[in-house]
Amino acid sequence: MKHVAVSSRSLRSLGYDPEQQVLEVQFSSGALYRYEEVPPEAVQALLEAESLGRHFNQVFKPQHYRYRRVD
Repeated sequence: MKHVAVSSRSLRSLGYDPEQQVLEVQFSSGALYRYEEVPPEAVQALLEAESLGRHFNQVFKPQHYRYRRVD
């Protein structure tokens, strides 16, 4: 999955597969997590957030998407 670098202190990059609705998040620590059944609008909202890290923690994580650590 292709990742794009993001401007955030807590997130390093994001990758999204719209067909599978899978979002990969690489944190600044290097840890990589894969979130499943993530609708495109949730990814768009994350990308458009003023603070990606804050949006991820306050809006995205409370949605309780299934996830697993990849690396």
